[in-house]
Amino acid sequence: MTPAHSADDADAVCPAVLAEPTVPVTAPWTASLSLATLAVFMAFMTPIQILLPLQLEHIDPHDKNAALSLVTGLGALVAVIANPLAGAWSDRTTSRFGRRRPWILGGALAGAAGLAVTASQHTVAGVAVGWCLAQAGLNAMLAGVTTPIADRVPLGQRAQVSGWTGLMQSVGLVLGALVTTLLVTGVLSGYVTLAVLTVALALPFVLRYAEPPLPPNLRPAFDARAFARSLWVSPRRHPDFGWAWLTRFLINLGNALGTLYLFYFLADAVHHGDPGTGVLILTLVYTACAALTAVPVGVLSDRVGRRKGFVVLCALVMAAAALLLALFHTWPSTLAAAAVLGAGYGVYLAVDQALVTQVLPEAADRAKDLGVINIANSGPQVLAPALASPVIAHLGGYTGLYTAAALVILVGGLLVGRIRGVA
Repeated sequence: MTPAHSADDADAVCPAVLAEPTVPVTAPWTASLSLATLAVFMAFMTPIQILLPLQLEHIDPHDKNAALSLVTGLGALVAVIANPLAGAWSDRTTSRFGRRRPWILGGALAGAAGLAVTASQHTVAGVAVGWCLAQAGLNAMLAGVTTPIADRVPLGQRAQVSGWTGLMQSVGLVLGALVTTLLVTGVLSGYVTLAVLTVALALPFVLRYAEPPLPPNLRPAFDARAFARSLWVSPRRHPDFGWAWLTRFLINLGNALGTLYLFYFLADAVHHGDPGTGVLILTLVYTACAALTAVPVGVLSDRVGRRKGFVVLCALVMAAAALLLALFHTWPSTLAAAAVLGAGYGVYLAVDQALVTQVLPEAADRAKDLGVINIANSGPQVLAPALASPVIAHLGGYTGLYTAAALVILVGGLLVGRIRGVA
């Protein structure tokens, strides 16, 4: 009888590189991929929530909102372009180290360099350039860390593994906030520490877990026009992919509207004495509640084989949290909203990622197509500042902003019902 092999054994008998995975992954494999994912999101989210607001407030205290919108918007625009491009090249990589690991390590090094450049800037334009460089590298890394779930994880484990890796978005912000508010002092040391951790946390997965390489004969000849056309996934030909993309875009847009100005919301509306510490406390509450739902709901979703109902549930819960922020500008109500939002987003992180892997059009283009899907994560970061700033200024302040966030999230959750190929 042929012995079973784990998917993380470097000498394992692996299925063909493009085949649907059937061999279960192990807990250490999931943990190492989660650490690499943690590195990406710690480097993404901590600057947006803490370091960039502090840096820009020092550079331009009278126009800090517009400066933050400009820097984060430009960075997100770079992400929209870099992620699918890096994913497409990852799909075509024939390195003996596999298709994903070179991009994880290379992206980590490039992202760390971008963070170091950002740290040394003293003008809004300089910060924007540095942050765009960081976004380019980190999105190359993101293309590498998101695809192994589709490449290596069987369908019956996918929401559970997605729950662990998705939870790293929140854990990354918590650890990043702890590092930049308690363990180190100053914006410069915060950026440098994040840069070092980004590379260090990527190494266990990169060095330990082999992946099957793409045979050179399976790599298509390069044609610039065909390559450019491949970055467009027709929603008419692949409607489930299109609806999944739109659902994710709207839910993430609502989430971005609700979180982008959280630091300033605490300072200007809640009148919290220490907004930086307030953001840290809210993030701890948010992450704890997300942890309570992400993995258990992922396991439940895998067991019952259903995804869409959980996405609708998370949208309802997240919209309720946004309405709490809209109606009550007090510290206790903000704490309650963080708990509710975390519980809802934990469900979303696990189930939506698993759903998305089930609507990818072609096995050969998994990283590219997930890069297109990831535009629905980064695109809202471009649009949210353009929407949020005038809403705060002219359409009801933070009440108007969080009401809009609730409506956008609800619409996104309802549209998941248009997906036909996934239960």
